[in-house]
Amino acid sequence: MNQLLTISASPHIHTRRTVSWCMWQVLIALVPALACALYYFGIGAAIVIITSILGCIITEYLINRYMLGRQSTIANGSAILTGLLLAFNLPSNLPVWIVLTGAVVAIAIGKMSFGGLGCNIFNPALVGRVFLLISFPAQMTTWPEPLVNPWNYTDASTGATILGAIKMGEISPDAVDLLQKALGMAGGSLGEVGGIALILGGIYMICRKVITWHIPVSILVTAGLFSWAIGINPWVQLLSGGMLLGAIFMATDYVTSPMSHRGMVVYGVMIGLITIIIRQWGAYPEGMSFAILLMNGFVPLINRYIKPRKFGERRVKK
Repeated sequence: MNQLLTISASPHIHTRRTVSWCMWQVLIALVPALACALYYFGIGAAIVIITSILGCIITEYLINRYMLGRQSTIANGSAILTGLLLAFNLPSNLPVWIVLTGAVVAIAIGKMSFGGLGCNIFNPALVGRVFLLISFPAQMTTWPEPLVNPWNYTDASTGATILGAIKMGEISPDAVDLLQKALGMAGGSLGEVGGIALILGGIYMICRKVITWHIPVSILVTAGLFSWAIGINPWVQLLSGGMLLGAIFMATDYVTSPMSHRGMVVYGVMIGLITIIIRQWGAYPEGMSFAILLMNGFVPLINRYIKPRKFGERRVKK
């Protein structure tokens, strides 16, 4: 009785791996996508990424230091990862002050207001992204075109995303060059370009057992099959917008996703369905962020009703 058992907040990983190791593995997996963003959008991408990461780091440090009276948690890499993922959901010409606003909202409201890492209900980066989308719709939907004056931050040439152009009837889905889209030759947020780079990052995380296949595969398969069933091009849907970024790197967040494999599949199927429903019949051409945040809210119910079998439990046949 002299020694007290200390139970920390989730995520709980029953291996020798630490939370910081997992965070840095995700950051490593994002390197190919980061290289694509810098190549296609140049100085604008660098400014947005650096601003977002620094904003998240400083906000988390100040809240820990002066509001919660706790030691800094910057070393675990979660603030850096949140900043990078937030930047990947932003256009490369977004003003610095708007990026900083998103970073403060992501950390202060999306993460620290719930108690910090392991306690947040919603994905912090997506909280910041959706807040900016609702607050600054014009700036958040002005998309620089890749490789068109990538070294000019504010005066880059802009255009609609593939999904936006399809939504407005400007192009046909059959006219989309899927190879160019997979390589990143299309306008959009920093993390929307380079589908192949995102897939490589996902394969790396699965091989390193940072994530399992259940969430990304269930999202992508559901979105593809549902798109095909309602008569829209599934490959365009899978390669466009934030589908790959969300399925591989956002929906798989340890804290805000279900604990059981069956629960992960249910969670992924619903995200895939909701995303296509919003894209096809909603006001926005993109729906991944809203779908993930909506299902984040259902995760406690999923964990409650879809549980793994207890160790040693014997099923009785009726």
